[in-house]
Amino acid sequence: MKYRKMGKHGIKLSEISIGTMYYGSYIKKEAALACLTEALNQGINFIDCADRYGIDDSELPINQRMRAEIILGEFLLDQDRDDLVISSKVFKQLRESPNSGGLSRKHIRESIRDSLKYLQSDYLDIYYCHRPDRETPLEETIRTMTNLIEEGLVHYWGTSWWPPFLVERTIGIAKEHGLIPPAVEEPPYHINARFIEVELFDVAKYHGLGITAFEALASGFYTGKYLDSIPKDSRFSIEAIWKEIPKDLFEKRKAQLLKLMEIAKSIEIPLSQLALAWVLRRPEITSTIMGASKPEQVTENAAASDVTLDEETLDKIEKILDNIPTTPFRQWG
Repeated sequence: MKYRKMGKHGIKLSEISIGTMYYGSYIKKEAALACLTEALNQGINFIDCADRYGIDDSELPINQRMRAEIILGEFLLDQDRDDLVISSKVFKQLRESPNSGGLSRKHIRESIRDSLKYLQSDYLDIYYCHRPDRETPLEETIRTMTNLIEEGLVHYWGTSWWPPFLVERTIGIAKEHGLIPPAVEEPPYHINARFIEVELFDVAKYHGLGITAFEALASGFYTGKYLDSIPKDSRFSIEAIWKEIPKDLFEKRKAQLLKLMEIAKSIEIPLSQLALAWVLRRPEITSTIMGASKPEQVTENAAASDVTLDEETLDKIEKILDNIPTTPFRQWG
């Protein structure tokens, strides 16, 4: 496993990291713990979590879900916490209350208290604002995050799914008021979701911002295992984006996938490693976060850190994709 600095900052993250979005809902505790154990065996040191993971965006009855932070917290008890980079996120409204949700000082304080309790940890290495909050002044959010860092509860704070102009504005306000700016942004990024190349990469380079990207395998689509059928219990089947994609576009993606599989075969690697290595080709990327429901998936995906795609291979991929982005705004949530 190789490691990269998070932008200009001293902390180093594994190039391949593991996310916990479905831990506690579709991925039960035993399977989750097995995946986390294998992740550490493979040299992965960054584990990404969020307050809503496991209890939100699930069609399962609420009594069949468990907060992912609880599972991760149990796992951390048997590990050397200081060797790991653990993140969580704040924004989602998790209970019926006008002050639950968003990025107010009150809600951030409530969320960090609960996250640390469930994770059974004294601190978070990275704390993300999961979405922009249009109702809370940016300075209030920035000042609260600064306070958390000064109190030792958080080492770095970041944003997730924030448009580049808002990231830049946040950094500017932080500098204006002598506060601590975000150190990292977490957006989606895969071979057919390239909008962050337009502006975010420039913002990251200029300000020394790290980028921890997710969805390199597009819910497993870029493993090639869904070409013939989509199992009902697979992650791919439950992602809304794939339920809504037009049939003709889906068929276009499948045809594209077959060509990419030929490239992967020619250089003797699985398609999943090709997709992950393609994301890591950009130095702006600190780490790419994978999802996994089985330890063998972790093993295969982690090996992508050892794959370097040469210029000839990258040129072939570009010709197949034919999708260099031109505008970012329509794809930011």
